[in-house]
Amino acid sequence: MNSHIACASKGANVVCWVVTVSDTRTEQTDITGKFTQEQLRAHGHHVALYQIIKNDTNQIISIAERFRDDPHAHVAIFLGGTGLSSKDRTARTLRKLYDEEIMGFGELFRMLSYHEVGPYALLSRASAGVINQKLVFSLPGSENAVRLAIEKLIVPILGHAVEQLRK
Repeated sequence: MNSHIACASKGANVVCWVVTVSDTRTEQTDITGKFTQEQLRAHGHHVALYQIIKNDTNQIISIAERFRDDPHAHVAIFLGGTGLSSKDRTARTLRKLYDEEIMGFGELFRMLSYHEVGPYALLSRASAGVINQKLVFSLPGSENAVRLAIEKLIVPILGHAVEQLRK
């Protein structure tokens, strides 16, 4: 049996939040939010919350605090706001809230991205961390970046990672 498949199915019923951070997307135009939800559900996980918020520090903090305090939620995936622009607030805001950063996630994401976009991968501040023994992922908002992170990095380890944080 493929170890990636075994890990993906292990720990099913992970309760996830999907948060798109954008000043322009709507539920109709949020392709990455839809894709993320579909992939999580296809692998046996539950999406308890899907929300689009503005690229605003206070809104990001507010939803991160709600996630932290929700006793049923295990994972939050934020889409968008990881670029270098001053308007991209997700990465810098979440990093301040992490109890601990999962360093390998950002490094591996940028390495894999390099094969698709070349040196522009260095400009991404994608990250992952732990808040209150829960996983938080901060991804770029582009379709290719989200697909790469969800399919190659997040879904294969999600159940196992949540299981480890519960110990």
